Amino acid sequence: MDLKSKIREIADFPKKGVSFKDITTLLKDGKVFKYLIDRLSDWLRDLNIDIIAAPEARGFLIGTPVAYNLGIGFVPIRKPGKLPAETISCEYELEYGTDLLEIHRDAIKPGQRVALIDDLLATGGTVLASAKLIEELGGEVVTINFIIELSYLDGKDVLEGYKVESLIQYHDE
Repeated sequence: MDLKSKIREIADFPKKGVSFKDITTLLKDGKVFKYLIDRLSDWLRDLNIDIIAAPEARGFLIGTPVAYNLGIGFVPIRKPGKLPAETISCEYELEYGTDLLEIHRDAIKPGQRVALIDDLLATGGTVLASAKLIEELGGEVVTINFIIELSYLDGKDVLEGYKVESLIQYHDE
C-alpha cells in the first residue's frame, strides 16, 4: 500500500516555507490506518518489547494501537504539567529556544525493553529527549519507529546509536 499517497501536504503551515505532512487523512481511512498499525506492530513483534512509549500528541495516536496490537502497555511522554504523579523531565532544543518533556518516575522499570514511536522524524530533538527520559529510568530503547521521516533534515544523525525505522521518507522539501 502506498502510504505516502494517503498523506495530505499543506504548504506554508505552520509558517511560510514549511510543507506540513498531515496524517489525519491517513488516520481517518480505516483500512489504511489498520495497515499502518499492523506494519508497525510487525516490525516490533519479534523484538521482545515490554512497553511502548510515545511523545504527545500524535505519537499517542500511533503508539497506543500498536501497544494494544502487541498486548503490552503504553507510556505517554508529555509537556510539563500534564502528568499527575511524580515526574522527571528533559529539556531539548527547538529551532528558536528550548522545550521540556516529562514522564512519570514510575513509568518504566529498569531493564524494560522499550519501543519509542512517533508520527514524524524531523530534527530528532523531541524523540532524543524522550529516549533520554526512558534511559534515565533504566529502560532500554530497543527501536525508534516513525510513520514519516524528513530525511533532508538529518534527524537520524541526532539519533545515532539507536535503531531507527520509518515507513515513509521524504528526501526533499
